[in-house]
Amino acid sequence: MIKIFDHYFHRRTFLQMCFDLGLLVVTVVVAVLSQATHPASASPVVLMVSVLSAIGILVINMALGFYQRVHHRTLGQTRARAVLSLCLSLSLAYLIFRLSPLSLEDEKMFLLALIAAVALMLIHRIYMAHATPRAMMRQRVLVFGSGEKARLVGRTLKSSDPSVDLVGYYASPTESRGEISGRELLSSAKSLTDIVMDERVDEIVVALGERRGGSMPLRELLDCKLHGVRVVDIATHFEKTLGQIRRDAVSAGWLIFGDGFKQGWVRTVVKRIFDLLCATLLIVLALPVMLITGVLILLESSGPVLYRQERVGLNGRLFNVIKFRSMRCDAEQDGKPRWAMAADDRVTRVGRTIRKLRIDELPQLFSVLTGDMSLVGPRPERPYFVDQLTQELPYYAVRQSVKPGVTGWAQVRYHYGASVEDAAEKLQYDLYYVKNHSLFLDLIVLFETVGVVLMGKGAH
Repeated sequence: MIKIFDHYFHRRTFLQMCFDLGLLVVTVVVAVLSQATHPASASPVVLMVSVLSAIGILVINMALGFYQRVHHRTLGQTRARAVLSLCLSLSLAYLIFRLSPLSLEDEKMFLLALIAAVALMLIHRIYMAHATPRAMMRQRVLVFGSGEKARLVGRTLKSSDPSVDLVGYYASPTESRGEISGRELLSSAKSLTDIVMDERVDEIVVALGERRGGSMPLRELLDCKLHGVRVVDIATHFEKTLGQIRRDAVSAGWLIFGDGFKQGWVRTVVKRIFDLLCATLLIVLALPVMLITGVLILLESSGPVLYRQERVGLNGRLFNVIKFRSMRCDAEQDGKPRWAMAADDRVTRVGRTIRKLRIDELPQLFSVLTGDMSLVGPRPERPYFVDQLTQELPYYAVRQSVKPGVTGWAQVRYHYGASVEDAAEKLQYDLYYVKNHSLFLDLIVLFETVGVVLMGKGAH
């Protein structure tokens, strides 16, 4: 894993993105400079426009899921996404060059070079999406422990990272109960250091249920680290592998003494400026869609177009969230709050469509302008549910240390929450965001939100 601005990237994903970015920039720069009237004077503009085009194309590919490490798409589905990416990428790149001051003598040659670069990149993306990682890109991981936590680590490694080879489990002598089958357990006749060297282990994940009573061979773990082997605890493992902080693997001490949870004034000011600029731009672009949505809601049923609902914001402060009305006016006529469910019969026909496309969330952009919300952050919940979840879920109140968001890390990583159990799962992603939030992570969330909307995932 590579950590960039407090956010973990898989090394393979990072290298793929760098390769695609370099391929696009180099191809376009060479094609444009070969056709430019004055290459020397045009070079800075060419480079800037090429980089903007390449970044735009990378955003499109990210939104379409081409950089996901784990997916369940067939080869045909990946090819279909590649065709869509080709159309969107060429349109975007051509628009950028049309708006630029560059002049080309032979526009056809430029277009052919652009098509070739994007097509080559997408062919590479299709291959990488379904190819098995080569040996040099694979990571060999040993799990230290043989209990329930060790089994959970092994299961997540197998399901979330195809580039990992799980060497096996090394049991602690003090563990009273093992959950791992004998064939996966490594021999205790050898020391931990010897097994790590013999098996060429790259990383050790310490996953013990109990760390007291001499359960951890500290000297051997230190020897392994001195030989270049990474040693991480279970909480760090889930943070970098799944982008979440698991409640069953973390302690208050880990949260307090570890890195993260930075809430400096510089970060607050930068985030606020970013929110204001982006929210204003999105409101201008989405205004026709919002007007049409309001008319359709009025035509379908009587009642207000918008609805206000009290939510809990930064530091527990209450505010009114604004959305397009997607349910009947009598959705909660008994006054008792209910979770929104899949196939909820309270949702209108127009409401079902605008929820799927996330159009019902657009009026929240005005809450961003007023400062009650941010573009990216944990989902704002109703006071009734916040009181319930704070009592049932440890660390739930940590979410309120940042502004709630129109979209968020939990929203793009987990489906729509409709129960306490779903809220518990989403809390793990919210904790990751609060711990590691930055402008860089906000941009990643916004890019992935585009993919969620395009694919219609997670809406109820």
